[in-house]
Amino acid sequence: MHIAGRSLLSEPAMSLIWKLPRRSLSFSNGPVVMGILNATPDSFSDGGAFIDRDAAVDAALVMEDAGAGIIDIGGESTRPYAPPVDADEECRRVVPVIQRLRERLSCPISIDTSKAVVAQAAIDAGAEIINDVTGLQGDQQMFDVAAGNAVAVCAMHMQGTPQTMQDDPRYDNVVQEIYQYLAERKQQCLDHGIEAQRICLDPGIGFGKTHEHNIALLQGAAEFLKLGVPILIGHSRKGFIGKQTGDDLSLRDAGTVGVSLAMAAAGMHILRVHNVPMTIAALKLFQQCQPPSRAVR
Repeated sequence: MHIAGRSLLSEPAMSLIWKLPRRSLSFSNGPVVMGILNATPDSFSDGGAFIDRDAAVDAALVMEDAGAGIIDIGGESTRPYAPPVDADEECRRVVPVIQRLRERLSCPISIDTSKAVVAQAAIDAGAEIINDVTGLQGDQQMFDVAAGNAVAVCAMHMQGTPQTMQDDPRYDNVVQEIYQYLAERKQQCLDHGIEAQRICLDPGIGFGKTHEHNIALLQGAAEFLKLGVPILIGHSRKGFIGKQTGDDLSLRDAGTVGVSLAMAAAGMHILRVHNVPMTIAALKLFQQCQPPSRAVR
């Protein structure tokens, strides 16, 4: 998505690009909105809504029409305590959807997976981005798939696994520790032949963090810009928002928009959300209504 009006990003953040196989994404006009498409029966927010392939395709087209700059498709829930899904089932859920969308979407498709075989099948079907919640640590073949296909990657931080991450997450300094982890993941990607311009990093809001950890990460999000690559924030409808707003989904969407605006102002590059139209509308008005910058005398 490109938002008309003054960009909220700093000059260094604006100048970054994210290099994909068939295009490059620019952030010169503000953050790109990544629309979430869960082709699963058990995701925490919309489980089962898009398990039907026609419904999934229609939802992706609606998100792009609303202004999504990326569609992120996942076939395995990563909510706390979610049961794992085998690679064959994950492929069965996502590959036909990607195949049908490749010819109908203008924006790039991202595959949300931690399995190399699923990533390869998704790339063969048309995906240009691997979005891996394990930071490419869950399957060592993932580096070979990413480098061999020259796709973009997003490496996320998670403490533990979806089955254990919320048992008792602890940090001495959550921002500093996750910054160090992401710096190491960036270097590991480089060491495996993944170009710097293909790397994106994600501090992993809600993945092995308490409510207080999530708030601290969001307050300190600008620190991650020092990593010199695009930063993705995936905060949509998560539990820390529910603690503030309650379980009403519309209020979680409103809370998500509030975080999205704060992250746009902090210079984040990609906002991963469920409600794309609401987020796009809020970002447009937020940027247009900012007071004009004053020239320095």
